[in-house]
Amino acid sequence: MDRFLADFPAGLLYHVEHQVWARVEAPDVVTVGITALGIKLSGEIYMCRARPLGTVVEQGRSIGVVELAKSIVSVKAPLSGTVIEANPVLAQRPERVHEDPYGEGWIARLRPSALEAERAALLQGEAVFAAMAEHARLHRIQIEHHA
Repeated sequence: MDRFLADFPAGLLYHVEHQVWARVEAPDVVTVGITALGIKLSGEIYMCRARPLGTVVEQGRSIGVVELAKSIVSVKAPLSGTVIEANPVLAQRPERVHEDPYGEGWIARLRPSALEAERAALLQGEAVFAAMAEHARLHRIQIEHHA
């Protein structure tokens, strides 16, 4: 089994199935991105593009796309809402998704439309690592806590 040092910062909401996260910045602004494990499972990302500003997205539906070595994959939205900002850094430096997935490597910002109702489908706190470890195990990766 492949070994991977995992980092799942506290304070974020995680959609384990789609390997995306959400950070509530304000009641009407949520930043979203791909988890470190999601990036490990995908491989190197060569291009990352969010949906156009003003696009309405549903939880579990595409909020953007990433181009990998041999495919183009949809990034799923952890929450429903309207795209209000795309990360401008990623147009010139898509590697930021790898280098800083929870910081400068974010994908988009949303104005959430059902935050409280959809929060139940997302994990946070102590439950995150165990769920991520099980998801990784299914993909033959063993994860360890990042110190």
